[in-house]
Amino acid sequence: MPTTGGAGSGIADVASAANARTLPVKRLRHPLIGTLALAVGVIVILPVLSLAFVALSGTGEDWPHLIANVLPGAVSTTLALLAMVAALTSIAGVACAWAVVAYDFPLRRILSWALVLPLAVPPYLAAYAFGEFFHYQGPVQSLVREIFGFQTIRDYWFPDIRSTWGTAFVLASVLYPYVYLTTRIVFLMQGRNIADVARTLGASPARVFWRVLLPVARPAIVAGVALVLMETINDIGAAEYFGVRTLTVAVYTTWLNRGSLEGGAQIALLMLVLVLVLLLAEQWARRRQRFHAGRGTHLKVHPPRVALKGWRRIALPAAVSLPILSGFGVPITIFGQYASRRLEQFVSPDVARAFLNSLMTASLTATFTVVIALFLLNAQRLSKGRAMAATVRLASVGYALPGGILGLGLLFVLARFDNSLDAFARAWLGFSTGLLLTGSAAAVIIACTIRFVALAEGAVRSGMEKLPGSLDEAARSLGKTPAQSATSVLLPLLKPAILTAAVLVFVDTVKELSATILLRPFGFSTLATHVYENASRGVPEEGAVAAIVIIITAMVPVVLLSGALVRDAEASL
Repeated sequence: MPTTGGAGSGIADVASAANARTLPVKRLRHPLIGTLALAVGVIVILPVLSLAFVALSGTGEDWPHLIANVLPGAVSTTLALLAMVAALTSIAGVACAWAVVAYDFPLRRILSWALVLPLAVPPYLAAYAFGEFFHYQGPVQSLVREIFGFQTIRDYWFPDIRSTWGTAFVLASVLYPYVYLTTRIVFLMQGRNIADVARTLGASPARVFWRVLLPVARPAIVAGVALVLMETINDIGAAEYFGVRTLTVAVYTTWLNRGSLEGGAQIALLMLVLVLVLLLAEQWARRRQRFHAGRGTHLKVHPPRVALKGWRRIALPAAVSLPILSGFGVPITIFGQYASRRLEQFVSPDVARAFLNSLMTASLTATFTVVIALFLLNAQRLSKGRAMAATVRLASVGYALPGGILGLGLLFVLARFDNSLDAFARAWLGFSTGLLLTGSAAAVIIACTIRFVALAEGAVRSGMEKLPGSLDEAARSLGKTPAQSATSVLLPLLKPAILTAAVLVFVDTVKELSATILLRPFGFSTLATHVYENASRGVPEEGAVAAIVIIITAMVPVVLLSGALVRDAEASL
């Protein structure tokens, strides 16, 4: 057996062995690994089972009220909101993606990465900012009155941002980057080559876009829109602040205002059905998605962008700038102004405590989700069985659960666990354990881990799929055990994917609001809940410093991740 030097030498030896010959694939059968993987899947699905149990345990006495007064309006409002957000994000995301990929104009490179900045703004922050921006005393209406000489609100009509369409506009302003990113990658990998070929055959640019490029990008568009719609269903802050009665708001009001846990759980299950329909639609749309690289052909890998001339050189960058100004410019301007008047809050104990809580929660969640994702995917890679693949898929359904549903279901599970453990300790050990999970930040970390493990799994899987399929067998042929292969070979090769997964989870945990509101213990505040509490009291400006910290915390990783995705797409060509 050859001797190995450092880690790099070991990886090189394994890679050489993997590329030198095709090795037989053997299934690794280890009951402990399968049991642990199944346990993770059960823990993820447990809140849903708990929610179903609570919903079915009710007497049904709330249903006449819910059917008559709550569900018709909440369902119709939610469906209308989803339709409007889907349309707006599709138009903005696809148009911007094609503009920066196909055309050359001033500031194109800057705008191409700036288009992802709204992703750093949570929807609830955007709602608070737009509410102030379009307020009667805000800059927009003040400018209208000054230009036209109006004296009072009775002298003119102005659209009300506190409406379903206003909520849709705000959500679309910060969520369109999901569609932009997925569509831009497809255009980079396939669109420009296909468009170049179509133009040589005499097709006009409009015909190329509608007849060739949109069908190619359809799976990516649907995938991005599915993410947007799940985030829309998950939203509680924007809808509640604007007074829009969605299903998510109905869950909270039924539980808190009517004191009916069973009624809230029943509405949550209805939301879950809607989420499952969205997921099935997304899977159906992507069933034939394929990517074909341009290697080995005589086509130019990077067809030249169309250079714009005349007024188009000014009009296109101005149009591309609008989503950035809306989704990022308005929130950062409003909260920046408020924060500049409250500089003392940067050293406020409340803000500092909220920041440390957010940092702790996000860091632990990122660590746990990455470890779980690595364990599950490595187990699937080694076992290569259908049962393990199904278990990994089961463990990834948490991201499909809106935070409100997950928080409500998990609350029942953790409360039962705390009470059972406390009763056991009192009876057999003579002391009380108290609320071990629900009385600490552990509940929030568990909820975020369950919800975001799918993000980590997807990022790590994308890196793992690029590794040779025979890498594990090659490592074992050089005398390495499966554990040694995972730690000394796979982990170094997966560092970029692991970093991407950690960044994604960290950013989403910092922005998380729905589950945190339900599960946080008394006196525990994060940056998100700090802003939410002030907005609920009608003074969102008091949370301006925390809002700025959230945006800055999320902005840098989002931009870096966008650049990494684009570089990865271009490298695969």
